[in-house]
Amino acid sequence: MIRRLAALLVAALFLGLAGTGPAQAAGYRYWSFWDRDGDRWVYATEGPSTARPADGAVQGFRFAVSEDSQDASRPRGASSFEAICARTPARDGMKRVALVVDFGTPADAPSGETPPPARTTCARVRQDATTAEALASTSKPLRYDPNALLCAIAGYPESGCGDQVTTTDKETEQPASKPSASSADENGGPSVGVYAGGALIAALAAAAVWQARRRRNV
Repeated sequence: MIRRLAALLVAALFLGLAGTGPAQAAGYRYWSFWDRDGDRWVYATEGPSTARPADGAVQGFRFAVSEDSQDASRPRGASSFEAICARTPARDGMKRVALVVDFGTPADAPSGETPPPARTTCARVRQDATTAEALASTSKPLRYDPNALLCAIAGYPESGCGDQVTTTDKETEQPASKPSASSADENGGPSVGVYAGGALIAALAAAAVWQARRRRNV
């Protein structure tokens, strides 16, 4: 009985250690969408196809590999409405929206592709235009997937859309399939499986001690 418990203890310990290994998921390669609020970028609360910026707004797009909105890379470069739209005069019945498009770094680029230099444009569009329409007026061609996810701006990247990558994939630049489970919870801490493994180890250890004492007392 003790040997059986010991074997289970070793197996549980192995599973627990396996669960605490380094996570393979690195995130998704996609275009993130941002609003400029004063002197900082804020992750947009809605997509560009539904957002309707006001005249004088500054909005940004950044292509990168990110785990989630908290980890997402912000647009770089000039972000002042006055600087971006200085050469685009106002017009009655129209609004101006400053757009910052950051194509990201070579490290985040899909295999075989090179990100273009970041650009800023001033879109002058009708008053009820969405951000997607403003972007289309200055940075064609745009590419979307069947679910209306923005896949490419100005033709970059040429292929792929929100592909998930792992740490290994970032080194080899190959997309990976979505995993069935994660080794960390939403807050970046250990998964429930790790805690469960620890509890199982403690329970088995206690059972082994109890069994040994019982055999001595018989």
